[in-house]
Amino acid sequence: MFFDIIRSRRSIRHYLAQPVEREKVEQLLEAALRAPSGKGIYPWEFLVVDQPELLQKMVRCKKNGSNFIQEAPLAIVVCADPAQSDTWIEDAAVATAFMTLAAEAMDLGSCWVQIRGRESAAGGSSESFLRELLNIPERLAVLCCLVVGYPAEQKAPREITEHKLQKVHHDTV
Repeated sequence: MFFDIIRSRRSIRHYLAQPVEREKVEQLLEAALRAPSGKGIYPWEFLVVDQPELLQKMVRCKKNGSNFIQEAPLAIVVCADPAQSDTWIEDAAVATAFMTLAAEAMDLGSCWVQIRGRESAAGGSSESFLRELLNIPERLAVLCCLVVGYPAEQKAPREITEHKLQKVHHDTV
């Protein structure tokens, strides 16, 4: 079952106009909260955005590559407190990955929108844009947004190719 999920998971950028049920949102968040964290600190915090007006405004969080946010019924902004842990980036990334797999298991599509280190459509940082729009406190750094919804597109699973297998080494590189 797990390997079926990781084999079929693809980034989805087109969504049906159908809200994600509250129980599924809670399961996504449970998956994130159960993810491993360096030193068991769990420095992350998650902001669930499902208001269409906010999702439409969130499109401007990046210069490009974020227009599809307005099609989705849900975005989860993944933040963490760098003062709590020097592994906040890794911790938040693993929690996000857990949510992408949970979404696939529930027949939801998802797509990671990178925020950390990116520029907004207005020219400032993507993080500052979301901080102002969503009232995110200064103590939290924003890693990404996970956009989630029922897929309006189907993508075939990617095949594992020889090229990808050549990236695996044993004992030495």
